Amino acid sequence: MASRIFQTFLWKFILSFAASLLGMGVLLLLGNYLAEQLIRFNPSKSFFLTKALAYTINGIGSGPVRVIFGLLLFIFLFFSLSRGIIKRFDTLTSALQAISAGDLSHRIDESSSDELGVVARSVNEMARRLQLAQEEERAAVQAKDDLITGVSHDLRTPLTSVLGFLEYIEDDRYRDEVEMRQYVHIAYEKSLVLRKLIDDLFEYTRVTSSGFPLQRETVDLNPFLGQLAEEFMPALEEADMACRVHPADGPLIVEADPELLLRVFENLISNAIRYGADGGALDILLRRDELEPAAEIIFRNYGEPISQDQLPRLFERFYRVDASRSKATGGSGIGLAIVKSILDLHGGTASATSSRRKTEFIVRLPLPCGSDAQPAEAGAGD
Repeated sequence: MASRIFQTFLWKFILSFAASLLGMGVLLLLGNYLAEQLIRFNPSKSFFLTKALAYTINGIGSGPVRVIFGLLLFIFLFFSLSRGIIKRFDTLTSALQAISAGDLSHRIDESSSDELGVVARSVNEMARRLQLAQEEERAAVQAKDDLITGVSHDLRTPLTSVLGFLEYIEDDRYRDEVEMRQYVHIAYEKSLVLRKLIDDLFEYTRVTSSGFPLQRETVDLNPFLGQLAEEFMPALEEADMACRVHPADGPLIVEADPELLLRVFENLISNAIRYGADGGALDILLRRDELEPAAEIIFRNYGEPISQDQLPRLFERFYRVDASRSKATGGSGIGLAIVKSILDLHGGTASATSSRRKTEFIVRLPLPCGSDAQPAEAGAGD
């Protein structure tokens, strides 16, 4: 504790002051001794230093000479000993000027343990946070621009088709009623794609808005996913896929918003049907993590694998593994971003792994204390 006190800025100045006084006293005593020895061994004053010394003492007096030389020595010694501290003030001032000029990457040496070291650490932390805030602001602006660009691009393609075929009908550019109905059907299908994209965009902006409220209820994931899989049977049969649900041993209860949780699982099942139909099966595995209180739900399909460099970007909005394939199958490129946003609201996570044998999308949700309690009625179709 005492060593830390003596390392403070105030004590460093006090020690510099005391050392300067001590040095001044020692040097004055040494000078006085040398002057006495000079006069003693050269009483005739034939040596020019002896003459100068005698003239100064006789003309000014030994007292004023000692005061003047002592003051000059003290100033020199105090400046020399405190130069490092003053230099650190200059460094701190230069750093603040650099940061105020916009150079937020500038950092100050914070190795000192005194108050200046504390100030240096505070300034560095302030610069780091400002730099992080600046980067986040730039990322937000870029994300907004990307969102506008992605929305414009994704809306323009089906809208162009709708307008084009409606223009054919408006200008009577069809041969017969059969061809007209074909144009209407294509325009209708493209309109459905537009509606799906708009719904996804609305859902994404809703769940990513600040302060979005969650209507939490107690949900047992075993029957919840079992019922949801049954509701997807027509789509699974159309894709010629089998769906197998493997429930956890015992209840797997979470506190979640059933409507949002339903959207998460719907998106993941739809994604597996859209891109994993070649594998012919979808396995949904539910289990309780043995290391931490979390529920783990795995959606496993056996379709075409996803390359390893694309896996980390799957949950980014408007990212498509294969843009042409996604458009052909009606993917908006935002479904997995919705999944991640909803899970973030619940304190959960989403990840993906892929190999030549299988592709897995893994959802983790925290389990509340006392999760063996009986859940409220909350089916997948509620």
